[in-house]
Amino acid sequence: MADLFQVGVRGGSQTDLTVSDVTGLGPGDGTNLSTGDLRRKYNFGDRVSELNLAQDPFFRFLSKVSKKPTDDPSFKFAEKRPSYHKRYAYVMGYVGSDGADDFTNAILEAYNDGGTGANVAVGDTLKLYMAGDYKTDGNKQNIYGNTTNKAADVGVSGTTPQFFLPNQLIKIPTMTANQDSGASWGKSYMLCRITEVDSSPNGGATIDSKYPAKVTCVVVKATDSSYIDYAGWWTDDFSPGNADGDEQVADQSIADTLERARTYVVGSAFSEGSGYPETWKDQPYSTNYGLTQIWKTSMAMTNTARATTLKFEPNEWARVWKEKLIEHKWDIETSLLFGSQYEDSTNGIQYTQGVVDYITQYGNQFSLDTSTKTSDSFLDDMSNLLDPRYNSGGATLFFVSTAVYNWMHKLGGYIANNVASVQPGGFDGTASTAAFPAGSSSASLARADIAITGKKKVLGVDITTFNTPYGDMNVARNIHLDGTGVKMLGVNLKNCAYRPLVGNGINRDTSVYVGVQTLENSGVDRRVDLILTEAGMEFSMPESHAIWT
Repeated sequence: MADLFQVGVRGGSQTDLTVSDVTGLGPGDGTNLSTGDLRRKYNFGDRVSELNLAQDPFFRFLSKVSKKPTDDPSFKFAEKRPSYHKRYAYVMGYVGSDGADDFTNAILEAYNDGGTGANVAVGDTLKLYMAGDYKTDGNKQNIYGNTTNKAADVGVSGTTPQFFLPNQLIKIPTMTANQDSGASWGKSYMLCRITEVDSSPNGGATIDSKYPAKVTCVVVKATDSSYIDYAGWWTDDFSPGNADGDEQVADQSIADTLERARTYVVGSAFSEGSGYPETWKDQPYSTNYGLTQIWKTSMAMTNTARATTLKFEPNEWARVWKEKLIEHKWDIETSLLFGSQYEDSTNGIQYTQGVVDYITQYGNQFSLDTSTKTSDSFLDDMSNLLDPRYNSGGATLFFVSTAVYNWMHKLGGYIANNVASVQPGGFDGTASTAAFPAGSSSASLARADIAITGKKKVLGVDITTFNTPYGDMNVARNIHLDGTGVKMLGVNLKNCAYRPLVGNGINRDTSVYVGVQTLENSGVDRRVDLILTEAGMEFSMPESHAIWT
């Protein structure tokens, strides 16, 4: 019994209460307190300190705010992605004035140019090959940093733009000079009105592996640029006629790279007295599925042990029962974090999807080294994740490791890491960000990108709120991420759900089954209780979730 009652003392050593501290006992010492340490209470009182951990923040939030029962252990669900904001494509080539297709990295010329090579002017006709970068079936798009399970490359099968219609206006980005001469992108733009659309063009051999649409349009606003270098947007000397046949965009920043190369529909224009226009519709739905998993935790104790009154916590059965509940929640929490969806038909076991595995496969992927990560690069991550067309910052909860939790507090609380001095008039991009010399009469402008705005307890979990240019970040520390390669998770709670199995009057959400074995029902002199949960995880819209490693 000695090792059941080890009590820690200051300094890190331990006192064994089974060893008597009463010495010199013997005959004639009956008046002494000769009971030994085992029975002495040492004025512990009625309280024993407990280590109270926030051991299940992810499971707690899911089970409280994102619970959606299922009546099938293999459940399906749908994803919907509207495409009204995705009416964009990339200019991949054109039909030249000689009628030949041109997909080389060359200057765009009008179809009615007459071979002069002059800048495109208002009233000129353009015949452009346009390619998309997302699947038109389900509107599945690429996700930042995820090149393993990307939705699509530019111009591959299933990405042909379906939304181009006659009388639409399109905005085509342009350049001031040839890309090869070092000009920057998107300095200006052309505005054109579509007059004809061919969604199945019969191009030359150079586009056999591409699936573009061909639009004929009239220039409404001419570019003030010297060049319209349509193929110069791309890195690695991309050309649609290359052997690889595609251009990867999954690892490109939307704001910094892709947006500057996209041709968008920007309205329509019709003549007076014209009739109704043509129309189109998308197919915004896609389906996915999930599996439930069974967790079991048992409590077993002999009836002799249950009847024995102990010190500190007299009822050992009650103590173990309480801790087994915590253990059960701990197991579910770690499964929902690190599990991998798999159906073992041989053994009849199903495994549900964990958030780390899901986002690693399908979601946004960023890097975070607390020794080198700056607020600038972190804001770049936020701009790619919290794009209002695809995601909502208010619905995203961030779970972080202890190291990142500390780093974020430093980022939001220390001037040295958070504030840069900008000289007045420096918003033209030319001013120095160095601090003003001592004694300078010039006032500086402070830039504070990330700031701690509050702390609160939500559903028993400590939440720290960081204010950023992209809205408030609600951050919770999750100790299960410590020691892993996962630094931070951004989970949109609207696009995930905890799916307990409930059907035919049977609820398989976390339940305690009392007396699955007793002396009365088995003849064995002990009692066994069981905690059981059958539930799965549903994750959808991977573009709204992110992982930092």
